[in-house]
Amino acid sequence: MSQGVATTLAGNTPPVIEKRKKNLLSDGQGTLAAILISPTMLVILFVVGIPILLSLRESVFRKNTAVDPATGMIAEGESFVGLQNFTDIFANPTTVTGVWGSMDRLINSFLNVTFFTVVCVALETVLGVAMALIMARAFRGKGFVRAAILVPWAIPTIVSARMWGLIFDSNGVMNKILDQKILWLADNAFSQWAVIIADVWKTAPFIGLLTLAGLQTIPSDVYEAARVDGANAWQQFTRITLPMVKPALVVAVLFRTLDTMRMFDLPWGMIGEGKYSVETISMFAYVENNQLRYGSAAAYSLVLFAYIVLVAFIFVRLLGADVIGDEETRAITEQRKRQKLRAKEEKRQIKPARTTVTSGEFQS
Repeated sequence: MSQGVATTLAGNTPPVIEKRKKNLLSDGQGTLAAILISPTMLVILFVVGIPILLSLRESVFRKNTAVDPATGMIAEGESFVGLQNFTDIFANPTTVTGVWGSMDRLINSFLNVTFFTVVCVALETVLGVAMALIMARAFRGKGFVRAAILVPWAIPTIVSARMWGLIFDSNGVMNKILDQKILWLADNAFSQWAVIIADVWKTAPFIGLLTLAGLQTIPSDVYEAARVDGANAWQQFTRITLPMVKPALVVAVLFRTLDTMRMFDLPWGMIGEGKYSVETISMFAYVENNQLRYGSAAAYSLVLFAYIVLVAFIFVRLLGADVIGDEETRAITEQRKRQKLRAKEEKRQIKPARTTVTSGEFQS
């Protein structure tokens, strides 16, 4: 007796994947995190976001200064001018003379800001790292040394400006020490270096404080192993200390760079208004605002804002500045990426069931 026999060949059985229901109180990277940071985000919205939007609106308007032909009086209010406040930077420049020569006032301020940022941050980084290395060592009176180093950073900037103004006065302490008659507070290159010295003195401890926090995370066993292997002090510094404190140091340098780019109170309180050798973009925008030219003041402020955003982007993208510094968040993000890749790989390996019919003659 012959008959057809149907045989079902099953392929790989799809695994049963259980979807775990997210818990609002345990999923710290989801809804709960959004709820917790929402008050801070609202504060940032009102303190930062809304002023930026108002500045954008103000930058495209200009206060009326023309005479109304109908009344013969100066027209009140303001009128929409589009991008004219920005184009006037180059079309109708205000020429001033400073250390960099005769040029547009905004470009002169831009060069001053860049010069202060590069020189100040470089010196502060070197001195800050040196301070951190001193504060990290175990010696008698370490607490007093740490407090003494951090005192300049705790002093309000305007107080530091007035204090250094007295030091750099023509009859001040600095000229007494140098036995010279240098006009530090005049409109010259010496005034730039006076601002740099005051700024480095005040804010180098900030970089030292953040670098010290990074140094304290390095295990002492690492240095002991390096000394056993014959590494000298310089090799330990370049191959152990610097690489391991790089995350904290880069963030500290980023914060100091952005803070120096918007420098205002130190040169204003120390040197004064109208000194183009030390005038920054913030000072220029403040002067324009005081002269009731709100549109141009807003335009200059937005130019500075764009410059700061560009520098911050370069730091984050090229130097790897980790502003958040949350290792747990990065680990969870990497874990989720691996889970997604694993799920895709499992779906790719799953094959659908195949049914074949085999016929033949069988003897009973």
